[in-house]
Amino acid sequence: MFDVRDRMVARAAREITPGMVVNLGIGLPTKVINHLPVDFPVCLHTENGLTGIGPTLPPEKADRNLIDAGGAYISTIPGSAFFDSATSFAIVRAGRLDLTMLGAFEVSAAGDLANWKIPGKFSPGVGGGIELAQKARRVVVLTTHTDRAGNAKLKQNCSLPLTARACVSRIFTDMAMIDVTAIGFVLVEIADGVSVADVAAATDAPLHVPDAALPRF
Repeated sequence: MFDVRDRMVARAAREITPGMVVNLGIGLPTKVINHLPVDFPVCLHTENGLTGIGPTLPPEKADRNLIDAGGAYISTIPGSAFFDSATSFAIVRAGRLDLTMLGAFEVSAAGDLANWKIPGKFSPGVGGGIELAQKARRVVVLTTHTDRAGNAKLKQNCSLPLTARACVSRIFTDMAMIDVTAIGFVLVEIADGVSVADVAAATDAPLHVPDAALPRF
């Protein structure tokens, strides 16, 4: 049986439509590939130099030279292409990505994203996060609704260093699917076993709830 994070990732995978070029960011987004059919017609991109990514593999079955940007062992498919970082980021900066899925420490009601630095804690640097957040045609976030201390990650304003402003369109959490709109956070779908009141209490910003019954995932 899937746990709530598995269901969140599986629901997020439905954002990908045939023919897209998609970047899957470090963390929860890299798990999306395991919820796509093997023959699904999508071009997955990783900024360390590969398009055409196959299923994630365990170490005993992996080619140790093939990893994604998060260090997971990946596989190739017919049509996979390797290239250097300059070419990879040219793809990003030219706006060739239809969608990028990123993790987050915080997202604001205006769609600002903070996902690279918590002051006082080690960070390897922002990496390709800025370009991915700014240049992809659509940015979707996958994250837990709160941090380990129970603090809200969805806030009126981000308190952490920003990766990019007004870039996030949709957020998938272990509690809900929420859109970022001109009026702020709008609740779209809700996880099984969670109430609207639970989501509102865990969100540090106004949460707009439609009058109609909400789908569940």
